[in-house]
Amino acid sequence: MTSDMENLQNALYLDVVPEPWARRAYPSTAGLAAWFLDLLNRIKELETWTGDFAMPSTVWLTGFFNPQSFLTAIMQSMARKNEWPLDQMALQCDVTKKNREEFRSPPREGAYIHGLFMEGARWDIQAGIITEAKLKDLTPSMPVMFIKAVPADKQDCRNVYSCPVYKTCQRGPTYVWTFNLKTKENPSKWVLAGVALLLQI
Repeated sequence: MTSDMENLQNALYLDVVPEPWARRAYPSTAGLAAWFLDLLNRIKELETWTGDFAMPSTVWLTGFFNPQSFLTAIMQSMARKNEWPLDQMALQCDVTKKNREEFRSPPREGAYIHGLFMEGARWDIQAGIITEAKLKDLTPSMPVMFIKAVPADKQDCRNVYSCPVYKTCQRGPTYVWTFNLKTKENPSKWVLAGVALLLQI
């Protein structure tokens, strides 16, 4: 039995993603069983896309190996359509009050995305703002979000928190984007609380 086989055996026994697999895969903090289920869900999502090449009503942003490319594509298609300079555009994020099952078709421009979680706070669906987290609910899921591209100078920057989006709770190297989310509190409160959106928990 080689050392590679022994390492693989140990990883399987300890429910850890084997290092050679993790090196070639997307960032994840999940154990092997959860990681494998997530991988199967990602494959299923991509197979659905390639089946008819039509944009789904809501896009599972977590399912992408490189979610930044999808968000950039939203800006590029909008820039091409309206002949706007790409370097002077930004993404506008509007949080809806609906779950993914309530959407039947994609928007005419931009995209509905789902599968995000908030850490350090929660989203008040009725008020449409960030609010204090509930006890024992560390990473509540977000409703469907509507992402569209707008000229940077027309972006509404009043009463918003620039919320970073990360692939995992490890943050740092897994940074994806920054979404402006509505808040009635001073944004510094959420900065101190370390509020962020996560693609997986």
